[in-house]
Amino acid sequence: MPAPKISIDQWIALVAVVEAGSYAKAGEQLHKSQSTLTYAIQTLEELLGVKVFEIRGRKAVLTPTGEVLYRRGKTLVEEAARLEHAAGELAKGWEPEIRLAVEIIFPTWLMVHCLGEFAKEPPETRIELYETVLGGNDELLAARSVAFAICTSVPQGFVGYELMPIRALCVAAPSHPLHALGRPLTLEDLRRYRHLVIRDSGAQRARSAGWLNEQRWTVSHKATALRALVEGHGYAWFPEDWIVDELRRGALVPLPLREGGERHGSLYLVFADQDTAGPGTRRLAQIIRDEVAKSCRSEQAARAAKAESAA
Repeated sequence: MPAPKISIDQWIALVAVVEAGSYAKAGEQLHKSQSTLTYAIQTLEELLGVKVFEIRGRKAVLTPTGEVLYRRGKTLVEEAARLEHAAGELAKGWEPEIRLAVEIIFPTWLMVHCLGEFAKEPPETRIELYETVLGGNDELLAARSVAFAICTSVPQGFVGYELMPIRALCVAAPSHPLHALGRPLTLEDLRRYRHLVIRDSGAQRARSAGWLNEQRWTVSHKATALRALVEGHGYAWFPEDWIVDELRRGALVPLPLREGGERHGSLYLVFADQDTAGPGTRRLAQIIRDEVAKSCRSEQAARAAKAESAA
């Protein structure tokens, strides 16, 4: 493979000039003279045989070729910075802090158990746990604010490992008017009553495909939604793991929908950048995968035993 003609410093100069808007401002940011940056970009143009800028009026603007070089150069500079960061992190050994984001429908007891198992190995490692809803995970991964996340889907551009299935039930308090109808329900029936939902923790909050109507209460915490649900203020699809006790004592009852009474999905473990993940991050992720697999096997065995005894 031939050596590149253009140095990383020249790409940095190009990106800085474009984003700063002038050679003078870019020079201030990079602590280099204007003439140094001018020479770097002129040399880049000569070596590649292209024009990066053209003069329009009194202003230098990117040519179409310059636009492409700027975008590709910016990616190259960012990747070089990530590579340096990764090398520094790997040189440190086990990370002093690990940040992860977990979709709130992941069983709380299981996450605490996994963290407890991890704490037995390097107890001095700090854990920063973000409990998220919908878009919050995607944004934290994209910003590289967390080492990995547990998500309901794998964001574009990332690779995920399937962890476990999730089953959500449409439920309401036994006193709710929907139960009094005494017949199989349709989605049109649900639209007449209040839907209880938990707010998307992402800044964009653009996902609303699951909301049936405008008559809803949107809250930030599952405890608030659960309390409102038990008190009969609406209906909701809740993960079965959240409402085991309420179902057992009859505080919540599944609604008899003709279709859609259950929603099935999966949770995935997604690294922000698996190649540069530190040993602590990799170990915690492996513990989560192992403990989730054990939990799923145990649940499957319990259901099989229950079915056999019922038969």
